[in-house]
Amino acid sequence: MKVQTKSKKVNKAWLHDHVNDPYVRQAQKDGFRARAAYKLKEIDEAFGLVRPGQVVVDLGAAPGAWSQYLRRRFAPKAAGSGGAASGALDGTIIALDLLEMEPIDGVQFIQGDFREDSVLMQLEAALGDRAVDLVVSDMAPNLSGVSSADAARIEHLVELAVDFGRQHLRPQGALVAKVFHGGAYDPLVALFRDSFRVVKPFKPKSSRDKSAEIFLVGIGLKTPA
Repeated sequence: MKVQTKSKKVNKAWLHDHVNDPYVRQAQKDGFRARAAYKLKEIDEAFGLVRPGQVVVDLGAAPGAWSQYLRRRFAPKAAGSGGAASGALDGTIIALDLLEMEPIDGVQFIQGDFREDSVLMQLEAALGDRAVDLVVSDMAPNLSGVSSADAARIEHLVELAVDFGRQHLRPQGALVAKVFHGGAYDPLVALFRDSFRVVKPFKPKSSRDKSAEIFLVGIGLKTPA
């Protein structure tokens, strides 16, 4: 008799939950690449962050669900409330990820590691002299299971996103960054409060109950560059 390993049981349970997840089904229906689109949608609806004509940087963009949501929000009014997946676009979206990402019409994609200066230079070159209205970061490191090391990796990525925001956001601009409850959480909240006039933690309903993720929203730079 074959004994099922714990990992296979976990994978089977995850697959069952994934297939029956209402947000997964809705994403397939709406044409989004991942259920994560609804996390940004909820954040946007709660804080009114996304407006046509903006310059937005999407960090940790792959597979592209957040860029898809932004792209649809920037579609002309004629496209209706659901936006359009292609065609005219009122706004600028620059996406970046270490992984490959299938093209999205109107979205400029840079593949590379945001921690590397050369990749940051590519992003800054793509921006030119334009200020950024909104930075959204769904970046997350590969977790090792060692809590102290993982906390340091998470903290480093968010610190880089905050530093980028300080340098490139408009004075009234905003940053949305994924963080996790744990060792890095309190220091990152303190970092946001040092950097932004308004700081709000937000847990979307579309975020899985078991997930420790939460999003920090910072609005209005305290000391604009």
